[in-house]
Amino acid sequence: MALPDGSYERLRAAGCADEVAYVQACLRLYFAGPHAGAGDISMRDLDGAKIADIARLNKVATFVLKALSRAPALERPPELFRWLDTYRRRTVSMNASCIMDSMAVHDVLRASEIDFVFLKGPFQQQLLYDDHFMKPSGDVDILVSPLGFFRARDALRKIGYEVSGKSNSVWWVRFLGEQHMTRDDGPRSSTVDLHYRLQQPGSPSPRDADGFLRRKRQVEIAGATVPFTSVADTLLLSCISVAKALFNREPCAGYVCDIGASAARLDEGDQQRLLDAATVQALDDTLLLRLRAADVLLGGA
Repeated sequence: MALPDGSYERLRAAGCADEVAYVQACLRLYFAGPHAGAGDISMRDLDGAKIADIARLNKVATFVLKALSRAPALERPPELFRWLDTYRRRTVSMNASCIMDSMAVHDVLRASEIDFVFLKGPFQQQLLYDDHFMKPSGDVDILVSPLGFFRARDALRKIGYEVSGKSNSVWWVRFLGEQHMTRDDGPRSSTVDLHYRLQQPGSPSPRDADGFLRRKRQVEIAGATVPFTSVADTLLLSCISVAKALFNREPCAGYVCDIGASAARLDEGDQQRLLDAATVQALDDTLLLRLRAADVLLGGA
C-alpha cells in the first residue's frame, strides 16, 4: 500500500473522520486486553490508504495490527493487514539496530563513569508493552547532568559519533539543552540525542531535570542492566512529548498510548505521588491534560 509524501497534509485536506474512528476503535480494542472480543472490525467503505497513513503518522500501526490479529483471518481487511505486517517487520529491524546502538552507548558511558539515563525508545516499549517493537525508534535518547554533558559528548566520539551540523549552535546547546550526534562509518547511520535538559519549545520545562537521573531505575535488557527513567517519570516525559506535538500540530497518538500504558501501572498512591511530583516540577497542568487525552482516546483504559 503506497504512502505518498505529504500524506499528513493530504489527510487534513481530504477529511478522514471515519478512518480516524476506525483507528481509535482498534486502539481501544488493543488496550481492552487480549481476552476482549474483536467486535466488528470490518472496514466497510473506509479508505485503507488513509487508515494506513493515520496509523503510520501516529506510530500506532503495530497496535492496530495486534488488535486486528484477534479477529478470525477471514474478517481481517487483507490489504491493510498485509501493509501492517510489513510495517511491523520494518519496525523490528529498526528497533533491533537501535537496541544494539543503545548497548554500545551504555558501555562507553559506563566505562567513562558518566551518570546517565535512557529515555523512550525500545527499552520503554518493552517496559510498557512487553514488546521492544511496538513503535519505530531510530534514535537513542539519553539524559546526562549539565556537568556531564561535554564528558558524555567526548565519550561518544570515542565510538565514532560526531555532532551533527544542525545541532551545533547556541540555540541547541544553550536553549534546548541537547545535541544530535551521528555516526556514518558503518553500513547504516546511527543517531544519539544527547540531552542535559528536557525543554520543549511551547511547553513548560521540568524545573529539576537532574531529578530524572536521581530517580532512575535499573532494568534488564538483552542480558545487561541499564538505567531507565522511573515509572512516574516515564509518564511525565510522554506528557511533555504530547505537549510538544500539539504545539507543533503533529500527530501524537503513539505518545498518548504510552501515557495510558504508564498510568495503568500506577496504583492510587502512585498516582497521588506523581501529581505531587508534577506540581513541584510545574508540570501538573501538562500531566492532567494529557491524562485526559488518554481517557478520551482509549476510553478510560
